Amino acid sequence: MRRYPERPVVGVGAVILDGGRVVLVKRGQEPLKGKWSIPGGAVEIGETCPEAIAREVLEETGLVVQVGPVVAVLDRIRRDDEGRVAFHYVLVDYVCRVLGGTATAASDADDCQWVALADTAQYDLTDGTLEVILDAVKIDRTSR
Repeated sequence: MRRYPERPVVGVGAVILDGGRVVLVKRGQEPLKGKWSIPGGAVEIGETCPEAIAREVLEETGLVVQVGPVVAVLDRIRRDDEGRVAFHYVLVDYVCRVLGGTATAASDADDCQWVALADTAQYDLTDGTLEVILDAVKIDRTSR
């Protein structure tokens, strides 16, 4: 975990689209354990953001993806009860398309599912996830 960081951690997220579906993962670790989100994780030293998202998606879901355009750049800051910054991430989310593999929960995900876009609001999503998915759908439609 990256609790009480000295500086923000750069993270990446993948909005993996296929027709009218998106991949959601149930978070297996804090922060936000048990919530549903898009797959992703931290960028490692020497890795580009697209390389990081391809690696994280493979580790977390078993899917091989083609990384597309950026959807959003977001700050995620969570404070503890005393107001100290417990987590601080700068997230770069991308539209992605599946090239291969089978969606299955791996590494730090408790579950992984293809979800119909119309059903995403029924999941206990992390804050802002639904908006990022909807923005990704718009970007994906215009970039084809």
